Amino acid sequence: MYCENCGKKLNEGADVCLECGHKVNNNQNTFNVQNIPSEYKPVSMWGYFGYQILFAIPFIGWIILIIFAIVHSNINVRNFARSYFCFLIVLGILFVILFTVGAGAVAITA
Repeated sequence: MYCENCGKKLNEGADVCLECGHKVNNNQNTFNVQNIPSEYKPVSMWGYFGYQILFAIPFIGWIILIIFAIVHSNINVRNFARSYFCFLIVLGILFVILFTVGAGAVAITA
């Protein structure tokens, strides 16, 4: 048997292709990704990696992040952008707290 995604030979009874990670369709009753509406299509691992690099760009990436979090047609990408936005908010709050504590410590020692 061969992988539908990359064409590599699969081990007997494999559930996932070891080459590309594509889920193997062992019987006819399994769910087919191609039947999913476009707004629910899963995002690949490399897709998430690329979005993370894009969103990490200061200012421009953050603007794209906000746009993706609000209007992207794929719900998985939209939810990823929203979670990344929440992560940036928490990171910003921690930065402000650490900066305030650091500035207070410098003021006390001066």
